[in-house]
Amino acid sequence: MSADPLWGQDDTKDRRVAPVRSLCLTLEDGGWPEAEARQAEIDSHFALRQRANPHLWNGDILLLRDHRFADGHLEGRVRRTTFAAFLWWRDQGWPDLGMVNVFALAALEGADGAFLMGVMGAHTASAGRIYFPGGTPDLSDLTTDGHLDLTASVWRELAEETGLAVADVTRDAGFTAVFDGPRLALLRRLVLPEPAADAARRIHAFLDRERLPELSAMAIVRNVKDISPQMAPFAVAYMRHLWNLAPTAP
Repeated sequence: MSADPLWGQDDTKDRRVAPVRSLCLTLEDGGWPEAEARQAEIDSHFALRQRANPHLWNGDILLLRDHRFADGHLEGRVRRTTFAAFLWWRDQGWPDLGMVNVFALAALEGADGAFLMGVMGAHTASAGRIYFPGGTPDLSDLTTDGHLDLTASVWRELAEETGLAVADVTRDAGFTAVFDGPRLALLRRLVLPEPAADAARRIHAFLDRERLPELSAMAIVRNVKDISPQMAPFAVAYMRHLWNLAPTAP
């Protein structure tokens, strides 16, 4: 595979994958000064993107400013910025501007061990790309005392994108971190009671009822043969990690 502008780097690179025992991410003041110095450029870029896709909306999001990860414990500070600034950063190829994109994803797995990933809809900023359900956290994911609740973020995004809820999951195996350059993906392994194909049909029925669903379809990944260039490299690294840990047949 070759370098992809959206991912910002060669997707054949090694990515660190590690289990997460605890999370403590808190909000701090200060914004994103490195991006704010380029505000005119950001505004112009977002205006161009919005003319091409009127469904894009510029709201407040949270990015990671500083963090420390040791012995499975992730600590850090997040700051408030805008989706327009994030989109400009991403489209510039993720230059080093003092932030990391931290986010939580629902790593859905059928009872048969196959993974379920969502194909982003044509109206989204990542149209056609394939991710696990989830997204960059926003202010609604903060607790009253300023802590970022990524568990709540996972469940919120899962419900919004697939219609699934806590009651639909038979096993919650917690978070695994994938360190991917400017991205820190936290994937929560959620196992469903039915095979992946049946779960996909249930999710598709939900998408058919939505006026403007964020996902256009579900992709089922059973093994490396199902991996495609449209799939997020951090998600692929996560799946490969689990496949490598799986016991081999005698």
